Amino acid sequence: MTIARRRSYGVKGAPYAHPSPTTTLKRARSAPYFFLLPATILFALFFALPIGYAMWLSFRKVHVSGLGLGSGARKEVWAGLENYTDALTDSELLDGALRVLGYGCIVVPVMLGLALLFALMLDSEKVRLTSFTRLAIFLPYAIPGVVAALLWGFLYLPDVSPFYFVLEKLGMPQPDLLDGGPLYVALSNIAVWGGTGFNMIVIYTSLQSIPAEVYEAAKLDGATPAQIALRIKIPMVAPSLVLTFFFSIIATLQVFNEPTTLKPLTNSVSTTWSPLMKVYRDAFGTGDIYQAAAEAVIIAFATLVLSFGFLRAANRRNKQEAAR
Repeated sequence: MTIARRRSYGVKGAPYAHPSPTTTLKRARSAPYFFLLPATILFALFFALPIGYAMWLSFRKVHVSGLGLGSGARKEVWAGLENYTDALTDSELLDGALRVLGYGCIVVPVMLGLALLFALMLDSEKVRLTSFTRLAIFLPYAIPGVVAALLWGFLYLPDVSPFYFVLEKLGMPQPDLLDGGPLYVALSNIAVWGGTGFNMIVIYTSLQSIPAEVYEAAKLDGATPAQIALRIKIPMVAPSLVLTFFFSIIATLQVFNEPTTLKPLTNSVSTTWSPLMKVYRDAFGTGDIYQAAAEAVIIAFATLVLSFGFLRAANRRNKQEAAR
């Protein structure tokens, strides 16, 4: 009787042999790239590729031969920096940028100021119903921007607004919030109402991470709640304030939903009220996608410069304070 000899463990070709250390090291080094591959593919398809295509279009234009009739009468040709020159000298785009600047001067400080105030109030020991209050402040952020703009738009209309009805009964003046200077206040109110809750949550979460021992030491030194808020809480949540300010700048430069939604309700909002509305008008209104691409690249570049410029200034100030 012949008994089959079992292969020794670890011999080359054995079914249960361990991989070599070199193979194990290569697998360990390549494993993170396999995990990153799905996100990288999605990033390339839906972010990097559209940006690259927009930049390509921004250097192109349509050359029309003759009357523009026939198969070869309209050709896409290289335009160089012509689209960028036209965009930077376009008065409508520059006027829209100035309007957005005035809009941002109202939205950003008011929204962040209210967010900080609400976060400090919720972090106080004397406040009751904290969970309900926090949810009530955050809830407007969950409402889509178009829905919020429609809601406030009808509240601004004198014919259907209950506020104008009350003002009329009280014999008080009824300002037109959709015309002239008050339009900035009306648009800013929509952004502040919708964005304060998100910024409040960010700041409040940062306040919750402050150790309780810091507050106890301050109380033993005789600090009042106001002094604790001004000298301890606000300086320690400065990184959160920088983050929310960063997000607010980006959102302000990209304002589009509010003025576009209110445009049918008033003649004061033009199709080029904001830079993004100008891009939309050129791309889908007049059909000049090449000019619109150049304008979009300029807006993206301006947003990048302002955002990272602010972050660099904030980091430099933090390093200076830490060195003291």
